[in-house]
Amino acid sequence: MPMTSRGKAASLAILLLAEVAAMAVWFSSAAVVALLRADPTVPVGAAGWLTSGVQAGFVVGTAASAALSLADRFDPRRLFRASALVAAASTAALAVLPPVGVVPVLLRFVTGACMAGVYPVGMRIAAGWARPGKGGRGDLGLLIGLLVAALTLGSASPHLVAAMPGVGWRTVYLASAGLAAAAGLGIGAAALGPSMGRAARVDLGRMAAAWQVRPVRLANLGYLGHMWELYAMWAWLGAFLQSSFRASGVAGADARAAAVAFAAVAVGALGAWGGGALGDRMGRTTVTTAAMGVSAACALGIGWMHGGPVWALVAVALVWGVAVIADSAQFSASVAELAPPDAVGTLLTAQTCAGFLLTLVSIQLVPVIVGVAGWPGAFGMLAAGPLLGCWAMQALRRDPAAARLAGGRG
Repeated sequence: MPMTSRGKAASLAILLLAEVAAMAVWFSSAAVVALLRADPTVPVGAAGWLTSGVQAGFVVGTAASAALSLADRFDPRRLFRASALVAAASTAALAVLPPVGVVPVLLRFVTGACMAGVYPVGMRIAAGWARPGKGGRGDLGLLIGLLVAALTLGSASPHLVAAMPGVGWRTVYLASAGLAAAAGLGIGAAALGPSMGRAARVDLGRMAAAWQVRPVRLANLGYLGHMWELYAMWAWLGAFLQSSFRASGVAGADARAAAVAFAAVAVGALGAWGGGALGDRMGRTTVTTAAMGVSAACALGIGWMHGGPVWALVAVALVWGVAVIADSAQFSASVAELAPPDAVGTLLTAQTCAGFLLTLVSIQLVPVIVGVAGWPGAFGMLAAGPLLGCWAMQALRRDPAAARLAGGRG
């Protein structure tokens, strides 16, 4: 993997900008779903498959990438570029098609598969620049936290486009596609870090280590609990806010709901950055347990606020937006610290594959449970994930291998 003379700060800045831009295509359908809900001819379930199609594609893409060790065998910048450009093309095609149906879902599947070459690959590039050390001297958690913050901003950006006056769903897709294309063209300007290991061959046994090695398994279980909640919350928060604002008689309810949804997702960038920095100093298990505890509390409470005071609902949504993502980088950083250097990319990809496979269930369950038990039941169901995650990370805290993590057993 050739390296350029460009330094760490400049390369990371390029990577983060590319990640923000590329991630716009991921949740473009979440913003579109909120717009389509205003059309009574579009079934809610059919619209939801636009988001689930991306998750399904991502699962298949990450499984293939992990099995072939793509992130560890090839220049990750080229993998990022090709993936972002194909995702841009598949998203742009949605602007000229009917909003729902088999073909749009298949195109979202393609986009999701391409994201397997963007998000975990971006984490791999960031990890290559990490400074080793414990007791607050290392910065792996911070770097991955910044990467997750970029993902969060990118995921929120379609909601910002949707909140603009007179913007239709086709414009959301086109704007997202343009950002992804720019990301693919720009990532080549970033250099690779000095700790970028490279695997010489495919080794399927590396994937098995994700579940056979107890400390890695516990970190992955924590991640699964986190993922059960995260993407379902991101996918349906806009629809929940829209319904609540309409019930409260808020003027311009749809646009206001889109704006608040953008703010709630985007503010998570602060949580990802802060969680990453604190994790390097206070310890991975401490930060993840605290974040998931707050997130579970928000999930349990916000559904009961439907149709209630707008200011209170917005406040809880913003707190939830910070807490729900503040722990994300710590699971990836934990795996990176527990894995061999030449297997980091594979194990990170395997981790994200398992997590996004789980999101296929939680995203589809939300509208089903809303129909049976309302929003309190649906969001309360999501709280089970972070509660499980708290248990897993406390179990990791007691494991002797926790001493290898930044912050030790903190």
